Amino acid sequence: MPELPEVETVRRGLEPLLVGRSIEEADIIDGRLTAPEDPAAVAAELLGERFSAVGRRGKYLLFGLDTGRTLVVHLRMTGWFHHRRGEGEELTHVRAVLGLDDDATLVYADQRRFGTWRLIEPGGLEDYLRPRAGPEPLSEEWTPRRFRHDLAGRRASVKALLLHQGIVAGVGNIYADEALWQARIHPLRPGGELTAAEVRRLHAAVVETLERGIAYQGASIRNYRGPDGAPGAMQERFNAYDRDGEPCPRCGTPIEKIRVAQRGTHLCPRCTRQP
Repeated sequence: MPELPEVETVRRGLEPLLVGRSIEEADIIDGRLTAPEDPAAVAAELLGERFSAVGRRGKYLLFGLDTGRTLVVHLRMTGWFHHRRGEGEELTHVRAVLGLDDDATLVYADQRRFGTWRLIEPGGLEDYLRPRAGPEPLSEEWTPRRFRHDLAGRRASVKALLLHQGIVAGVGNIYADEALWQARIHPLRPGGELTAAEVRRLHAAVVETLERGIAYQGASIRNYRGPDGAPGAMQERFNAYDRDGEPCPRCGTPIEKIRVAQRGTHLCPRCTRQP
């Protein structure tokens, strides 16, 4: 599933291509994309709209429109946008197509069909996002002090808590494993048992790992591509994730894969000892 670095890479790629452009054609092919709203009705609402901004909150893409409405998109597991001019390569699993006033086309494809589009009326964006996305990890609002407060008293594993979007938005399986490896904290540690020093270390590791993911334009393990179709390069720089059996970059011990919070989890058994 695309996580914060992948979604931010998509946002940065689309922003200069979309801001100021109007939607002259809209075809939402897959009704699951806008359910329970009728796809034809949503497409009709998008006609004539002009993009005023392309933002992001956690794993959500926020397409601001001149009327004050926002098209909120969650890519889920396999959703991706492709901005194209002319015919180009034939794309598969296309779920929606927007024709722009500069003769370009914005294509949304989604193999697993889990992605969602929601057209939010003016003034309704925060109400929509509040229960779905907590603090932004790369913003000043997410501090070590706030992180420690949100972990306090929790018996759940720290890996599960990192995946909780209400605690910190945008972190998924990949970057949770990478941050825990960097902070030398075992994924099964109860979140409430981390010391203040460990929370500060993990907070810094989350921020650094996400920033590194953005710098390398995300991780292309399966379906993820940028708006120009190019893959990211973060997968070439993993320290733990998807490296089971390979030597730990820090100590040489083979990376192990276990299950935590029903997710495959990668760690070094020597650097991050089980509690």
